[in-house]
Amino acid sequence: MTATPAGGPPEPALTAGDGAALGGRQLAGTGAVPGSRQLVGALVGFARALRHEGLVVGSGQALDFARAVAALDPGDLADVYWAGRACLVARRPDHAAYDQAFRRYFAGHPGAALTVTGVLPRRASTLVTALPVAAPAPTSAEADNEEDDGERLGATASSAEVLRHKDFAQCSAEELAELQVLMSRLVLSLPERPSRRSMPAARGRRIDLRRTIRRSLKSQGELVHRCWRTPRVHHRRLVLLLDVSASMASYSRALLQFAYSATAAARAPTEVFCFGTRLTRVTPALRHRRPDQALARATGTVVDWEGGTRIGDSLAEFNRSWGRRGTARGAVVVICSDGLERGDPAVVATEMARLGRLAHRIVWLNPLKGDPRYQPLARGMSAALPFVDVFLAGHDLSSLDALAALLPELA
Repeated sequence: MTATPAGGPPEPALTAGDGAALGGRQLAGTGAVPGSRQLVGALVGFARALRHEGLVVGSGQALDFARAVAALDPGDLADVYWAGRACLVARRPDHAAYDQAFRRYFAGHPGAALTVTGVLPRRASTLVTALPVAAPAPTSAEADNEEDDGERLGATASSAEVLRHKDFAQCSAEELAELQVLMSRLVLSLPERPSRRSMPAARGRRIDLRRTIRRSLKSQGELVHRCWRTPRVHHRRLVLLLDVSASMASYSRALLQFAYSATAAARAPTEVFCFGTRLTRVTPALRHRRPDQALARATGTVVDWEGGTRIGDSLAEFNRSWGRRGTARGAVVVICSDGLERGDPAVVATEMARLGRLAHRIVWLNPLKGDPRYQPLARGMSAALPFVDVFLAGHDLSSLDALAALLPELA
């Protein structure tokens, strides 16, 4: 997994020899070999970049970060990301600054989206050069094997890139299984919201009188140092409404796979509902550790799978049973549907307006929008579109990558 700027040019793919060298590398403090100094320097440089962003990162935290990367795979940028999140970030409000520094340091662009690709980041050359100084020359047989492995790895990366832009309706069962692996590496960062509760901070909106008076006891009652408090920050809830009617049969399986990955990867509470002629909550079924069993339980829970479509009635049931009770309040609601409604489109407009007053943002994913000739002329889609904040295509993995890059900007 790498972090690449959206729309940026691809970089050279990781070869099998580099991946093997990185996979078995140890870092400082764990018996590192001389060739790993450049890798350690890259990790220490990232800790220094976090200090420039205002984060408090000590030398002990940097050492823990290096040891954590040594226990994982330095060639996988996802492992590096989560190791840094665990070792270098101590406060929840620093997550946004950490993400920005990580994108700038490893992708060369602060606004680059963390997406799943088969290429290396622009700064990944500092990671793949951590090879032994003196290495024995490979034999001809070993060289041939390395060339074969490199060709196979390059072909795999190329096929993964092609699969990212392939329509879900044209994917076979084997390709859907490969998409499940790629979707599991998505990083979903939801927008943040201030909480009513506050926390101590170096700078804030109001003075913390209790801490200020307590600190003044060290200076004979003089208010020399003032303490501050700032509101706590929480991630907004993510709500996924998936259309599993007959008109969405070619996309329902892939979108349900995306919902499973979002449930595991989102940094906030996530709720998943399926609807056709009725609404069904499938969040408990998707919490299984194994993807195949989770998807099987979810499809078994939905009784109207590949049936009719009543978007308005389903939205009314959601607003009545879940939305008003707190599930949709202040949440980011993502509706995945083609907008083909068999009921009254006026009900769709009424319930979408009601949902818009509850939710923070409404995002609509329509697989038909992937066709450049598409126009939202369907009755259900045209009735719901005035209340949609973001209208995207959801026909391939690249469109889901665009959604993942867009979510943090919905503040």
